[in-house]
Amino acid sequence: MKLSKVFKKLMVPALGLTLLFPTVAGAANAEPTVNTPAADLRATLDQLLSEHFVLAITSMTKSYDGAKDAEEVTEALDQNAADMTPAIASVYGEEAAEQFEDIFRGHNDYSTDFVQAAKEDNEELRKEAEMEVDEFVDEFSTFLDTATEGNLPKEAAAEALEVHEDQVLTTFDEYTEGDYEQAYTTFREGHKHMFAISKALSNAIVMQMPDKFDNTKADTPAAELRSTLNSLASEHFALSSLGLEKGYDQSEDYDFVNWAEDRNTADFKAAMSSIYGNEGAAQFEKIWQEDHIAAQADLVVASLSEEEESMKMAKERLLETFPKNFGAFLGTATEENLPTDAATEALITHEKQVVGSFESYMSGDYKASTDQFREGYAFMFGVGESLGGAIVKQMPDKFAGESMPGGMPKTGMGGASEQSSDLTALWITIGSLAVAGSALAIRRKVVNQ
Repeated sequence: MKLSKVFKKLMVPALGLTLLFPTVAGAANAEPTVNTPAADLRATLDQLLSEHFVLAITSMTKSYDGAKDAEEVTEALDQNAADMTPAIASVYGEEAAEQFEDIFRGHNDYSTDFVQAAKEDNEELRKEAEMEVDEFVDEFSTFLDTATEGNLPKEAAAEALEVHEDQVLTTFDEYTEGDYEQAYTTFREGHKHMFAISKALSNAIVMQMPDKFDNTKADTPAAELRSTLNSLASEHFALSSLGLEKGYDQSEDYDFVNWAEDRNTADFKAAMSSIYGNEGAAQFEKIWQEDHIAAQADLVVASLSEEEESMKMAKERLLETFPKNFGAFLGTATEENLPTDAATEALITHEKQVVGSFESYMSGDYKASTDQFREGYAFMFGVGESLGGAIVKQMPDKFAGESMPGGMPKTGMGGASEQSSDLTALWITIGSLAVAGSALAIRRKVVNQ
C-alpha cells in the first residue's frame, strides 16, 4: 500500500500513548510550563533518537574492539528502534508504524558491515555499506515527508539524516584510527544533533495535527529549556557510564572520555551561569566536580585495586554525599520550586543506576549492565522536566510567550541582574552547546596495572 493511503486511512490520536506521554496536559495554560503535549512529544523523541545515536556508536566501537558486551549493546540498539514503533503508531497508526520499523530498524544492520569493513580493510564492503546508507536516507526522508504531509519536507529531512549518518561514521572512523579526542568531539556533536532532529520532527507533527496537542507548541522557551537540560543530562550519563567501563578495562581512550565529560560539565556550568549567575555556576561546579566526577574516578581506581574500604568510600560519596549536597544546591537555587528532598531522592536514584550498571559490567552480567544503562539514560529525561519546570515556575515572566526570554531577575544564588547578564548565553548553549569560559583541567586519572 502506498504511504499516502496509509496516512489517510490510519490516524490514531497521539494522546493515546499514555506510557510515553505520562504528563500530558489539557488545554494550554496561561502560565508558561514545560509540561504540554507538544513538549512531551519532543521530550519523547529527544530520548529515543539520542539513545539511538549513543547505542549506535557504542555498538560499533565495541564490536570493532571485540568487547565482551558488544552483542548485548547491539541488541539494545535494535530494541531502541523497536521502542520507537509505539510512538509512531500513536500518531500515524499501526500500518505506518510497521513501515517505519522496517526502514529504521533495518538500517541498524549496516553497522555490522562498516565494522567488518574496518577490521578487514575491505574498501568494497565499505562502499556497499555507504550505498545502503544513502538508500536509507532517501527512503526514510520520503517516509517523513509523506507522514507529516510535507510539514517536514523530504529535502530538509534528508539533509538532517545525512548529517546524522556522517557523524556516526566519522566518529567510528576517528575511533578506529586512534584519534580519540576528535572522535569524542564528533560524538558530542552527533548527540546534540539528534535533539535538533527531534525538534524538527516534533514541530512538524504538532503543526500537522494541532488539535491532537491542544494547540501547544514544541519550541516555546520553556520547551527549549527542558530539551537543553535533557541533552546535557543524558550526555553526562552516557559519558559517565562509558568512562567507568573504559577505566575498569584500562582502555586507551579512557582519558578522552574523561575529557569529553569535562566539556559536558563546562556546558552545564555555562547554562547554570546563564540562569543563576557566576556565583551559582561556581557552586554548581564545585559540588559537581568534587562530589561526583572525582568520586567516579576514585571508584574505578578502587575497583581495579579491589580495595574494599576505598570502594565503600567512593560509593558513599556518590550515593550519599553528592545527592545531599547537590540536592540542597538545586533546592536553594530554585527557591524550593524543586524541593530539596525531591531533588536529593532523584539524584540517589541516578547514582544507583550509574553504580549498578558499572557493578553488573564488572561482574560480567552484560545483559543487566546494558538494561540498567538504558533505564538510567531514560531517567535523565526527567531532569529537564523537573529542573526546567522549577526554573520556569520560579521565573515565569522570562519564559512567557513564544519568543526567547530577556534578562533574568536577581536570585539568591547571585542572579543574572547582578552581573547585567541575560539568557542570551543560555540560548547560545541551546543552539550550539559550545564550551563557555576556560577549559576545565582534563582528568588524567592514571590507573596502575
